[in-house]
Amino acid sequence: MITQPQALSTDTPDPDEERRRVQTARLLAYRDDGPLVHALAPRLGKGLPPVPTLLVAVVAVIGLAVAGQLTSGFWLLVPSLIALVLVLPTAARDHLGRFDWLTPPLVRGLEFLIIILVGLAADAPRWLLFVLLYVVGYHTYDTVYRTRQSIWPPAWVFHAGLGWELRLLIIGVAAAAGQLTWVLAVLTAYLLVLFSVESVYSWVKLDKASAQAGADAEQDLEASPEEVQEANTGEADKG
Repeated sequence: MITQPQALSTDTPDPDEERRRVQTARLLAYRDDGPLVHALAPRLGKGLPPVPTLLVAVVAVIGLAVAGQLTSGFWLLVPSLIALVLVLPTAARDHLGRFDWLTPPLVRGLEFLIIILVGLAADAPRWLLFVLLYVVGYHTYDTVYRTRQSIWPPAWVFHAGLGWELRLLIIGVAAAAGQLTWVLAVLTAYLLVLFSVESVYSWVKLDKASAQAGADAEQDLEASPEEVQEANTGEADKG
């Protein structure tokens, strides 16, 4: 589950442990795993090392394209299956390795690579492919920008956004069935509305909260010492 990392129960958490915990939570959020990954990852034990496995997946997909196998039918589903079989088990890792920070860009790069290769092979409109890449890219940027300010997107957004795994599976199945264009249009429209509306709502809500906090702080600064003392006395009496 991708949520804001919970504070440790001790009063003085270990700084290194806190850093590792937040780093793991951020990298898992940047992966943009969906409901399928969250359902299966806990059952995969230690999983596979993320970076080497992702590099193998990228090379395998590129190899299919270079060999001219991405023509039609079942072959258009194969890149998505490669991503699922190889990348899904990497979600079980803690992502604390020396080079594990490369995992999110590799996951996103693999997703974009498969979308482009399969979309072009299935003769999908190029402008539609571009819009889908833009929407997913915007979601990734929004997630990174929020978490860097300790503003964590709600967990339901990652599930509703289907995750990289279900997005690729939907595209692969639709391409293999010769129905990619309209499926791509529906998927793109759905993700565009979901990510844009949720993002705008969250940022507007944050701005209102920040404005209210600023107004409260300004009011406290403008209050006279007598008013502050009276307010403190009233709070003490209530206690």
